[in-house]
Amino acid sequence: MNPIDILVKYWGHTNFRLKQEKIINDILVGKDVLALLPTGGGKSICYQVPTLLKEGICLVISPLISLMDDQVRHLKSKGIKSIAITSDMHYNEIDTALTNCIYGGIKFLYLSPEKLRNKLVQNRIQEMKINMITVDEAHCISEWGHNFRPAYRYISEIRSSIPNTPVLALTATATTEVIHDIQNNLLFKKNNLIRSSFRRDNISYIVDNKENKKLTLINLLNKIKSSVIVYTSTRKATKEIANFLIKNDFSATCYHGGLSREIRTERQKKWGKNQVRIIVATNAFGMGIHKADVKLVVHMDLPSTIEAYFQEAGRTGRNGETAYAFLLANKTDIKKQENLLKLRYPNIKDIIDCYQNIANYLQIAIGDLPEDPIPFDIIDFSNRYKTGVLKTYNILKYLEKEEKLKLSNNINSPSTVMINVSNTELYKFQISNRYYDAFIKLLLRSYSNLFNHHTVINEKQIAKDLKESSIQEVKEVLQRLHRLEIIRYQEQNNLPKIKYLRKRENLSALELSKKKLEERKSYESSKLKKISRYIIRKDSCRSKILLHYFSEETSYKCGVCDVCIGEKRKTTKDQEYDHVSSSIKQITTKDKSSIEGIPTQASNIKKDEVINILNFLSDNDKIDKFDNK
Repeated sequence: MNPIDILVKYWGHTNFRLKQEKIINDILVGKDVLALLPTGGGKSICYQVPTLLKEGICLVISPLISLMDDQVRHLKSKGIKSIAITSDMHYNEIDTALTNCIYGGIKFLYLSPEKLRNKLVQNRIQEMKINMITVDEAHCISEWGHNFRPAYRYISEIRSSIPNTPVLALTATATTEVIHDIQNNLLFKKNNLIRSSFRRDNISYIVDNKENKKLTLINLLNKIKSSVIVYTSTRKATKEIANFLIKNDFSATCYHGGLSREIRTERQKKWGKNQVRIIVATNAFGMGIHKADVKLVVHMDLPSTIEAYFQEAGRTGRNGETAYAFLLANKTDIKKQENLLKLRYPNIKDIIDCYQNIANYLQIAIGDLPEDPIPFDIIDFSNRYKTGVLKTYNILKYLEKEEKLKLSNNINSPSTVMINVSNTELYKFQISNRYYDAFIKLLLRSYSNLFNHHTVINEKQIAKDLKESSIQEVKEVLQRLHRLEIIRYQEQNNLPKIKYLRKRENLSALELSKKKLEERKSYESSKLKKISRYIIRKDSCRSKILLHYFSEETSYKCGVCDVCIGEKRKTTKDQEYDHVSSSIKQITTKDKSSIEGIPTQASNIKKDEVINILNFLSDNDKIDKFDNK
């Protein structure tokens, strides 16, 4: 079979799009490829087709669980064996999944970059016949990319262990600097960039500087009747704007990373099925979205980079029909972003103090590396140590980039239990601790797979089954068993969690570079200046500016952005002026016409326009003075 045969068999298409065929052919002959394709450019086809033509399995590194789940579901619907290993899976589940990848005919294994540090994963990958490595959202590997994710750097370790396996890096946004970084960090044998033009002729990019953004949004939604994405910069704003739209009789919902996975999935599905027209979201929404009928994307705030804006705006007009990307921003927004940038980079002393305070707050000793994420009440912490919530959050994000610890946004987590000892050890414990025997037996009867992974439990139901116990008493028994290390118990909570990525370090050994901090701050500042200039400029086509930013030189003008439309109007006005003034001069040369008579004699000229032009001609001595009364 050849690539077209695979395309027809599984996707029902007879032709490839954009640069897909070139990318596929390069992979099939063993070349490394960096594919730079616009949002909606069909990137997944580029690794799925060659994998199905080759013996072995494709290792796909992807940043989001939802993205992996969508791809696995899509492939399985076509009868293609695929599996994803995610952060909510535990040892035995991962072990089984990896065994299936070796012996079970699995063609695609999806992993987050963090999972590549797992020793079990590393060892099992060596036993697999990997036919290619695919790195999705590859710009995350670059410290200068708009969404740097340190864990992406682990990919080079896997690459080194299987050096003859081709790598396909995929991204929709990368500057020249990031392109170099991607190929360098992924150990490309030879640089090989295949890019498609970022031109989207069907999208009208419009910047609106008006202060009343909500009124502008309402007007847009009334004019453009379609599925809509509205982006905001904060979780609070998603809820506020969604509620505002609902009160104004629009079908809307909000979406952000602080919602539980179940709620996010449900809301995305409803929007995807057009049960909800408008989704108001932070930048947590959109990756992997393939909704063709979105005709409008609105940014209510100034994005921090052109890359982020371009990627999010590109989620409109996927079906090739006329679509709109509105950016509602002004100089006030620029000032706001400048202030936020300062807050994102606290000084080194504050970062070190916060690292120490977090360890004290969570009771983590020097040298400890907790296995499970720990619930973290950021508000209580900030109040106790007088840090400020935003400052604490920004320090945590910095420590994540330094790979010290990671703040998870998974809230509304249900209670879970996993037995932490072998069957034999548990039996011995029950014999010697009769007090816990009945309780443990009830757990084993009520829940399966307790030895294999964390299992969701219901303390209320357990208390009911025990008859004479309260919910609080059940929790206390579970906590005691946890302290005895018989089980691992995580109580339900609505808090984010902190996961230590390295052993808690002594402050004297904590390596944080002031120079590196300043470099990052300076780089982000330069990015902010570029998108600030983008919204202020009125002298160049929006599409042309965006294409130039991504090193795509062109004399192209889209003709449909606010700048191009403004130029058309000005040209039309100039032509109209020439026509009107010429007509007036011809008429007034022949006789002393009254103003009332001129519009009649000069057809298609409104009286107000005639008066304005007469005033101009009179002031510039082009005609005699006239009386406007």
